[in-house]
Amino acid sequence: MALPNELEALTEAFSGHGIHEQALVSILGKWHPEERKSFRKGSPHFFVEDERNFERWDDHHVRLLKHEFMRFKNAVVLWTMHPWERDARLAKEALIKKGPQSHGILIEIACTRSAEELLGARRAYHSLFDHSLEEDVAHHIHGSERKLLVALVSAYRYEGSKVNDDAAKFEAKTLVNAIKDANKRKPIDDEEVIRVLTTRSKPHLQAIYKHYKEISGKNIDEDLDADLRLKETVQCICTPQKYFSQVLNTALKRDVDKKTKKALTRVIVTRADTDMKEIKEEYNKLYGVSLSKKIEDTANGNYKDFLLTLIARGG
Repeated sequence: MALPNELEALTEAFSGHGIHEQALVSILGKWHPEERKSFRKGSPHFFVEDERNFERWDDHHVRLLKHEFMRFKNAVVLWTMHPWERDARLAKEALIKKGPQSHGILIEIACTRSAEELLGARRAYHSLFDHSLEEDVAHHIHGSERKLLVALVSAYRYEGSKVNDDAAKFEAKTLVNAIKDANKRKPIDDEEVIRVLTTRSKPHLQAIYKHYKEISGKNIDEDLDADLRLKETVQCICTPQKYFSQVLNTALKRDVDKKTKKALTRVIVTRADTDMKEIKEEYNKLYGVSLSKKIEDTANGNYKDFLLTLIARGG
């Protein structure tokens, strides 16, 4: 009969983010038929029994386990890709496979990459899929979001440090008025709002962010709670480390769906060589725990070890 501590270890190995491969090898590999039967009897959350007392895996859990077994492989494949290919494939998946709830990934790519990196992702998309990213965004996204997202993925922002502070103040007032009048017209439908957010440089938009708070008393993203896509755009451009910390924290919750969990791989792989040190500092400030500790407590096996190795880069 399987020992209680072994059953507990296996349950833990099958739970969370990724699979604890070593536990499976050391425990399952030595079990005889009676011990495997004991595991099935003692794990009703994994197995179901029909009216003829036939034991079988629950189909839902089989599908979940397939995804968990693949997390390490997917992380390695994503990490070894050229960054342009990686962003192109992430954008394609967000458009085709994941649906509207994942359109924020497009904003993430468009707003947290440099002008050259975004141009490279567009070139890679063209080579991989024989379409332009812009035309696929325009084809697959409808309604108010389309104009914003097409403009964001098409952008090639000025990356110098010069900021016209008078223009930034004026445009901050424009945003304040547009958001204040949201009951008359949604800010996402306002051409001036779209122009400012999709064409201005990041230093200029950070100046607008500062002036907006001075005028309204609140941050822009706080006033955009009713408009998720504009909120994500502002956060990705003006407070990217806070944005990524929030995405990671949501992805690290045990009860989230598999699509939400995938953000853990995406963010760590894409930011490991960029601003992971700053993200770790922001995460600790926001949640009172280190990102490494949170991953230690939540993830399993080779997947966990790989993530911890990536976030250790750069200090």
